[in-house]
Amino acid sequence: MSLVTVPFYQKRHKHFDQSYLQIQRSEGSSPGGPAWVPLEERLGTACAAPGPSVPPRPSAALGTAWPLHPCRYQSLVASYGEAKRERFLRELAEMEENVHLARSQAQDKLDKYAIQEMVEDKLAGDRHSYLERMRRAPEILVRLRSHTVWERMSVKLCFTVQGFPTPVVQWYKDGSLICQAGEPGKYRIESKYGVHTLEINRANFDDTATYSAVATNGYGQVSTNAAVVVRRFHGDEEPFRSVGLPIGLPPSSVLPYMHFDVQFLEKFGVTFRREGETVTLKCTLLVTPELKRVQPRAEWYRDDVLVKESRWAKMFFGEGQASLSFSHLNKDDEGLYTLRIVSRGGVSEHSAFLFVRDADPLVTGAPGAPMDLQCHDANRDYVIVTWKPPNTTTESPVIGYFIDRCEVGTDNWVQCNDAPVKICKYPVTGLFEGRSYVFRVRAVNSAGISRPSRVSEAVAALDPVDLRRLQGSWEPPGPALTECTAPAGDVQVPGPPTNVHVSEISRTYVVLSWDPPAPRGKEPLMYFIEKSVVGSGSWQRVNAQTAVRSPRYAVFDLAEGKPYVFRVLSANKHGLSEPSEITAPIQAQDTIAVPSAPGRVLASRNTRTSVVVQWDRPKHEEDLLGYYVDCCVAGSNAWEPCNHKPIGYNRFVVHGLTTGEQYVFRVKAVNAMGMSENSQESDVIKVQAALTVPSHPYGVTLLNCDGHSMTLGWKVPR
Repeated sequence: MSLVTVPFYQKRHKHFDQSYLQIQRSEGSSPGGPAWVPLEERLGTACAAPGPSVPPRPSAALGTAWPLHPCRYQSLVASYGEAKRERFLRELAEMEENVHLARSQAQDKLDKYAIQEMVEDKLAGDRHSYLERMRRAPEILVRLRSHTVWERMSVKLCFTVQGFPTPVVQWYKDGSLICQAGEPGKYRIESKYGVHTLEINRANFDDTATYSAVATNGYGQVSTNAAVVVRRFHGDEEPFRSVGLPIGLPPSSVLPYMHFDVQFLEKFGVTFRREGETVTLKCTLLVTPELKRVQPRAEWYRDDVLVKESRWAKMFFGEGQASLSFSHLNKDDEGLYTLRIVSRGGVSEHSAFLFVRDADPLVTGAPGAPMDLQCHDANRDYVIVTWKPPNTTTESPVIGYFIDRCEVGTDNWVQCNDAPVKICKYPVTGLFEGRSYVFRVRAVNSAGISRPSRVSEAVAALDPVDLRRLQGSWEPPGPALTECTAPAGDVQVPGPPTNVHVSEISRTYVVLSWDPPAPRGKEPLMYFIEKSVVGSGSWQRVNAQTAVRSPRYAVFDLAEGKPYVFRVLSANKHGLSEPSEITAPIQAQDTIAVPSAPGRVLASRNTRTSVVVQWDRPKHEEDLLGYYVDCCVAGSNAWEPCNHKPIGYNRFVVHGLTTGEQYVFRVKAVNAMGMSENSQESDVIKVQAALTVPSHPYGVTLLNCDGHSMTLGWKVPR
């Protein structure tokens, strides 16, 4: 019997299911042992005919494995399968338990979320209905009050507003939004419990203005305004001006104390733009010496009038540059612009013209927009608005103008006149005392209505006489304030007004002015105006529906060609005064006429693209606003405007012409009544550079000197 060595992996792992290999080897290799029988047959036999078990014979060879009994092997296989099945069932039960637990937890969360969502929906519905009941437009409970303070004092403006949602409040100064970041430390804006406050620190004379507060939410908008008047001491006091009227302060006389040498490296040239566009006029400078803290002063002028920063124009000076930027051009911005750099060493300047053409009309053939809108003689309930007419070349003549007004802080434009006004001046009535307004004008011709003009500066409906009466002036050494009017006295019913006269006459209206009664009493005054046709003997009250609070009034609806007389009555809560003295007979008519045409027009060469045009002034030039110059290519009869804003002098340089082309020119005079007839056309002129006087020679040098004579040399002129 040969010895068989069991492999190491069978010793270590004892794979009983492979023991038949050992049985085969141990029994088959022995010569006297039994023959080899397959394991399946032996297992089948053992299981089919159970009998007395025969113990296996140990192998004679050392290390031979004992044979495994078939039934024991089957029981081991069955027990292993049973253990595996039990483990699988146990894991399956655990998994089912975990799934059930996860489902129950998920269901609890879903139920919780459903209940929470139901509660939130109910609360949201209740909240919405509650908010709907609470929502309302802003309402001002306490309005702003006007203040008069001395210079370098602080002033605080307060008002109270309620509304829901909480209104957003914005502050305006003469219609311009107040920005705290623009002037750090100047303004302080606070809002607490519905009380809104604007504090102006160390007020100066320029802070005299009309301040408005606009409260807005999703359901409406309200505004309130007040006047702030900053007064100077008597010695430094400037002439009084009405709040809201344009200011013309002289330029500062303070000059930098150093001498600077200024050279223009790059200059702005003649510029052409349209209304609504943007433009920047810029010069690059070389300033010597270059100091950070001390610099010369840069000033911009338009037609020799100092330009100030506004919402339309912004200035910059520094880093070797000086610029003037326009965010939205209008014809008001056209003119000759001059940049002056001022220092102790003198003035360095550069000039060029800015042309601003009309924007495309809203209706084909409509005229251009009016320009240079100004407000004058502001009072409690009216103001006089003036403007300049647009130039018309190919369009039909202007037949009138519409004036619109808008309260500051709103966008509600109201047309002031029903029929077009033919003269470039109109008294706007029906203003509310204490409120600020802006105005605009539109021109009308047979084709349609023009675009509106640029909006005017904000003006307050306040009477300067009342402001002076309520204010005082400080006169050293005594601190007492002096009244500007006579004492009120102890009267109750006021006396009649005095000095009733006509301050302005036109074809469509007459402006009456008068002085308040003296004594006037302590109560607020109102005035009533009466008119009468000369010879009729009957008086008709002009303002029966509306009481007049200012000592001026514009009377409309006067019959043409009939003379009228007027009288005024004053009233307060105690009663009505006696009528004033009757005025002299007055007839509504135009006091000025359209100017006559300018005289002879002369054109001369200037540069390759420009021509100098000069003309004689008209014989009748009453209240002249300026001139318009037109040009056309010779023989074409297609006239085009050369300037789009009236110029006040009788000489003009026309730029933007084609070199080598031949042109003719004509001129029109303009005043408040309109434009004159065209002047006679100039002679035909060809555009080309003119012969100029040469510059001086330079570089003079002594070449030789022999004691009796000198030889000089120089360079030819540049």
